[in-house]
Amino acid sequence: MKKPNLANIDRTYWWLFALLIAVAIIALFSASSTLVYSHHSALGPIGQQMFFIVLGVIAAFGIQYIPSYWVRFGGYALLGLSTLLVYSTMIPGNPLVVTINGAARWVRIAGITFQPSELAKLSLIIVVADQLARIKSEADKSKYFYRTLIIAAIVMLPIMASNLSTAVLIGLIIFCLWVLARIPWKYTLSVVGIAIVALCLGYAIVEFGFVRPGRPMHGPFKRATTWVSRIDRHLSISNDQSPITNKYVLTDENIQEVYASVAIARGGASPLGVLPGNSKERDYLPLAFADYIFAIIVEESGVLGSGFVIFLYLAILFRACNISSRYSDMPAMLMTMGLALMITCQALISMLVAVGLGPVTGQPLPLISRGGTSVLITSIYFGILMGVSREQTELRERVNLTREESAEDAPIVTLE
Repeated sequence: MKKPNLANIDRTYWWLFALLIAVAIIALFSASSTLVYSHHSALGPIGQQMFFIVLGVIAAFGIQYIPSYWVRFGGYALLGLSTLLVYSTMIPGNPLVVTINGAARWVRIAGITFQPSELAKLSLIIVVADQLARIKSEADKSKYFYRTLIIAAIVMLPIMASNLSTAVLIGLIIFCLWVLARIPWKYTLSVVGIAIVALCLGYAIVEFGFVRPGRPMHGPFKRATTWVSRIDRHLSISNDQSPITNKYVLTDENIQEVYASVAIARGGASPLGVLPGNSKERDYLPLAFADYIFAIIVEESGVLGSGFVIFLYLAILFRACNISSRYSDMPAMLMTMGLALMITCQALISMLVAVGLGPVTGQPLPLISRGGTSVLITSIYFGILMGVSREQTELRERVNLTREESAEDAPIVTLE
């Protein structure tokens, strides 16, 4: 068996990966108190997440040695499978679908529960990047723009039915890939305009047709009332109370935002927060170990600790920009930027929600929030990023070696 060559691995990405894992372990030990109480074990919930982290590290290490053309080929197969799975979540009574908190986002196969939308996000970025990389002329831009638009629309429709924020996030990343591929603005901005109009129209229909009259909504988009209510709550819209009074009334709907705000306030009292292990709000904040884990990080580590976490996610994108600027391989560049943008943008959205700058979305903090599917998929993102970087480094070395050999073999001409 051939021993893996460690000389050209991307050490910067590995350091970022390792630091995020370290933050995840510390944060999960603090934020999982409610799970510890329910399981009557201090190591049970943490041990399960550690298992997925170890699997993620192994997956990232192995994937970094897979050639990028195999990754692109596999992306098409994975996209087909994940699309079937996300559409299966819309089938009423599907025995494979698991509904949690009113959202049918999970599928259970052979005892393993996962979100097919996570697989769809990964594969869609790979496929869209590969399609856009085939542009060779101005005429091709229109062709591949519409092709990627149709592919994205087909995949995003069932995701939008259960998780609007994920669909919007995917749309944002695809828009960035269009910009990187130099798709004409008349195409990209027209899609953005249509999407904004459709979202505003949908909001108005749900707000005035269902939310305010108190009518239940049925069908695949029944969670639209939940989305609109969250937006209303974030904007402090109320028919009976003033926005100021309503903001401080603790209800089942706003309990996450209220306790997250308390955690942020406690952490902001000191640059170092209350220090790890001293959080109080973790016992009251629902799902403190998942969507709102950044609020616990702010509470326990203050501005310095939370700023360090933000730096790690931004460094992922900066690293991708740095190495992509040296790529001659367009598919590799687009795939790298798409994956890095997905990690960073998802992290920023999750953090903005946790500090009260956005409505509740349910976006986990990549690699840090508890969840096996999220950890494994994010680890695969890192593996692909590190693999493309390694591949490009080896390619540059071969090119430089060829140039040196050519220079040595060239005849020496002397002038007499």
